[in-house]
Amino acid sequence: MLKTPHEYNLEKIKATVPSMRWNGAEDIALWRERAQAKLLEFLGLPLVLCDDDMTVEYVKEQNGFTETRFIFQSEPGYYVPCHLCVPTGAKDPLPVVICLQGHTTGMHISLGRAKFPGEIIEGDRDFVIRAIREGYCALAIEQRCFGECGSDPNNGNPNCYESSMAALLIGRTTIGERVWDVQRAINALEKHFPQTNTKKIVCMGNSGGGTTTFFAACVEPRITYAMPSCYFCTFDDSIAAMNHCACNFIPNIRNYFDMGDMAGMIVPRPLVIVAGKDDGAFPLEGVQKAYETARKMYDAAGAPDNIKLVAGDGGHRFYADDAWPVLNKFLKENK
Repeated sequence: MLKTPHEYNLEKIKATVPSMRWNGAEDIALWRERAQAKLLEFLGLPLVLCDDDMTVEYVKEQNGFTETRFIFQSEPGYYVPCHLCVPTGAKDPLPVVICLQGHTTGMHISLGRAKFPGEIIEGDRDFVIRAIREGYCALAIEQRCFGECGSDPNNGNPNCYESSMAALLIGRTTIGERVWDVQRAINALEKHFPQTNTKKIVCMGNSGGGTTTFFAACVEPRITYAMPSCYFCTFDDSIAAMNHCACNFIPNIRNYFDMGDMAGMIVPRPLVIVAGKDDGAFPLEGVQKAYETARKMYDAAGAPDNIKLVAGDGGHRFYADDAWPVLNKFLKENK
């Protein structure tokens, strides 16, 4: 019986043992150094450093927080819009939560603000509002190809395909570009915003935001806590198995790593993996397999309690009431 090309490639993928998978004997720190260098190569990083050329567009007092809207230059000629929100009355620098929307209409969702006709904020995606409520600073970043950075101006629909394909032609990836913007945003916090405690940085996001969260945590040690939602799953069960946006693909990566393997680059920093029990795009079975791979590396590093899996009763969304208590416990234990 004839196989489709997709069926044939899936068989090839399932038969491929990642060549840089931790072997159980090598020192985790040495493996992490080698693995991060290879991952940066796949992502097309680093990009070109430049002056941030930051501009504050406004500062407003909102209900319970001060909001600063600013833009900064991430690489020569490319600017990133952001909103930093600091709880009203904060006397000391507070931990900062970097909030990343996925394939939504943009970062205004993190701020709990509908922008387009009929738009509804649901699925606990108002990340900034919840972070403020938990007592932290929050930074909303507009990811490339979403919202103000490339989506359809009429309806806010994300537009990743053309940019992602063009990037591949010159050795870049959309994931790498988004990770770079997060790294440069941390630089901006360190340089311009003393009200943030940049020794305690949380990165979180759902779906495409979970993707950037995970990869950024793999290569950026200043991210001290990572909470990716509805992304962490074996490549075989998720990205390779079904239709996904072009921005999810990194050439050649599965020959070297599956997703659970890459979590070793985050060890021993706290990692809260959020999933939906009924998420069809990132099936729970694949999430659990990747989690078991990751957990073995945390065990070997003497940090078995620093990785947690939170599975909410539902589909492809964030689960704030389930996830935040786990993250808060990590933050309180590491004062």
